[in-house]
Amino acid sequence: MLSRFITLAFLFLSFAAPSFAQSDPKDLINALGKANFKQAEELLGQIAATADPRVVPALEAFAEGDLYVRKSDNQVFITKPAGSNLAAIDPLTGETVAEEPKGAFTKVKVNNSLRRAIRSALGGLTLLSPDRSVRLAAAQAVLQSPSAENLDLVEAALATEQDREVKARMEEARAVSVLASDRSADEKRAAIDTVASLGGREAIGILMSVSSTIDESLKPDLDAAITGLEGQLLFWDGAQNVWYGISLGSVLLLAAIGLAITFGVMGIINMAHGEMVMIGAYSTFMVQQVIRTSYPNLFDWSLAIALPVAFLVTAAIGLVIERGVIRFLYGRPLETLLATWGISLILQQTIRTIFGPTNQEVGNPSWMSGSFALGGMTITWNRMWIVLFSLTIFFALLALMKKSAFGLQMRAVTQNRRMASSMGIRTPWVDAFTFALGSGIAGIAGVALSQIDNVSPNLGQAYIIDSFMVVVFGGVGNLWGTLVGALSLGILNKFLEPSVGAVLGKILVLVLIILFIQKRPRGLFALKGRAVEA
Repeated sequence: MLSRFITLAFLFLSFAAPSFAQSDPKDLINALGKANFKQAEELLGQIAATADPRVVPALEAFAEGDLYVRKSDNQVFITKPAGSNLAAIDPLTGETVAEEPKGAFTKVKVNNSLRRAIRSALGGLTLLSPDRSVRLAAAQAVLQSPSAENLDLVEAALATEQDREVKARMEEARAVSVLASDRSADEKRAAIDTVASLGGREAIGILMSVSSTIDESLKPDLDAAITGLEGQLLFWDGAQNVWYGISLGSVLLLAAIGLAITFGVMGIINMAHGEMVMIGAYSTFMVQQVIRTSYPNLFDWSLAIALPVAFLVTAAIGLVIERGVIRFLYGRPLETLLATWGISLILQQTIRTIFGPTNQEVGNPSWMSGSFALGGMTITWNRMWIVLFSLTIFFALLALMKKSAFGLQMRAVTQNRRMASSMGIRTPWVDAFTFALGSGIAGIAGVALSQIDNVSPNLGQAYIIDSFMVVVFGGVGNLWGTLVGALSLGILNKFLEPSVGAVLGKILVLVLIILFIQKRPRGLFALKGRAVEA
């Protein structure tokens, strides 16, 4: 009886010894030297399960292809070139053990599948780090490269995690790891719901990747989750297009709002309006150049400084154009159109001569850089600020038109020029200052556009036609019509572009506007008066 017990004990120890030996990180790393790809992947899971931070350099070297096995004793080392030899570095301690000829080593082979497993293992090893950012990055790494081998480690880290954001990300990492494991159907069903809660294309990709290996009983749950996610994506894609349309509409509003005033009050087709926008952008460039060279600490304030500069410069140019050219051409629309077109060419060539034909760099302040997520949408800060800025300019101009004496005079001239003149309003000076105001607002638009478009002599040409379309569609001289027209055309463009292309989309918009003005020649919001003059 005693002899039988001793025999059984001996057999138990003999079988347990290899398993115990394989728990040693050094032995596991050495085992990589002779392992095939499948065995290496299993060993990576065991290495990660040791939770030993010393193995991180070895795994990183493995991913980079710098892990070699020495032929003489099958020991695995990290190697670095040392002249004609290779320096053998202990994978755990980082100490150089020896220098030997390259022929003494054989490279431990790695493929893309193993690299994904390595990333997952590295993520698992850092899940218990005291640094919150490291744990969050580790959970993200496991989420992107799920592995059943890391499941126990993820669950252990999840049990001790206190940070809400990190814990939520670990829950997601656990869910994708469960889907790759042999856990029960109920656990996998719950994991599908967790992955589905992630939303977006990433979640669809994770669920699609396990569709071929998952139990047949879970296929309906998987298909339902994917269908739901695709519906969400469709909704958020539509919302993203609406945001892009609002963003484009705000740009069109900035470019058109000054034109709406001059065209509405004076009836002038100003082909040089786009050049006012361009000069405003170049004013921003000049302000930033001065700040960069003399006051670099003020760079985040460069746009705030550029706004009044651009307004004053373009308003002054507009006043000179009106007093010097346009006032002699009232009542002669063809001559006015040709004259302003000639002025636009002169301004373009002047800027081209001074600054050159190439694009100029206009930087983004820190508060306009980057983006943020809103649901399933991505919103850039520069576009967000431009939308808010354009609305601010709109309401400020609306207040000027409704609450100030100058605004009252402009509205009077717009609705009935002869009656306004008979009431003592100096219509020529109203025209002059209205043209200056419209030009100044175009200059402010140039400040905003410099943040999202190339600053070049041709900048204004890209917006002049769209600006006229906005003004005509919304209603000549009506600011609310300009707002509605800009946003409507912006959204319509963004919904047409994916299906018909940008160029054909603009053509279709133009055709629709032509058809629209056949029914409503004065636009959406026509001004009412005794005799509204075009």
